[in-house]
Amino acid sequence: MAEIRSICVYCGSSSGNGPIYVEAARSFGAALARERIKLVYGGGGIGLMGALADAALTAGGEVTGIIPDFLVAREKALEGARAVIVTSDMHERKRTMFELADAFVALPGGIGTLEELVEQMTWIQLGQHRKPLLLLNLNGFWNPLQALLLHQQKEGFIRNSFQYLLADHVEQIIPLLREAARDIPEDELRNGRARAVAEEM
Repeated sequence: MAEIRSICVYCGSSSGNGPIYVEAARSFGAALARERIKLVYGGGGIGLMGALADAALTAGGEVTGIIPDFLVAREKALEGARAVIVTSDMHERKRTMFELADAFVALPGGIGTLEELVEQMTWIQLGQHRKPLLLLNLNGFWNPLQALLLHQQKEGFIRNSFQYLLADHVEQIIPLLREAARDIPEDELRNGRARAVAEEM
């Protein structure tokens, strides 16, 4: 059974409308620390990203932020993280996040979060990795995306074998990811098979 040691979390640099989003980010950050799972994230200190990382750090967790140099000031790169990796561009950022992660979680977010999430969906569909991918469907946030994916599948553009995980509550995330990783060989969680794909994009 492969052990999940690090999780890459995609989420908004904004806080969203309503406290439920920030509360969920903080709850998940604290849960990662409790479970001794390293947080890999976009490196920002504002919005859901900042709430997530700050909660993990406050609870004694290990945090690695990865941020492109042009966003350091704009997203107020988090201080206090064990490691902050500054990349030259977004492509390097995403590749580094992939390589450091054993699994992926998408919290609510905007276009950037959606882009990162869909890229991982693409890599999974193309067979580039089997690292678990989960969407936190808080208050049905990802329902429109699910509807679009179902439509694409019905129209023959997505294979039926494409899979991702869904959780309605923060408490479900880590157990679902661990269950999904149970039959994945250890080296498949900790390799860079998607490096070539990232470099070509």
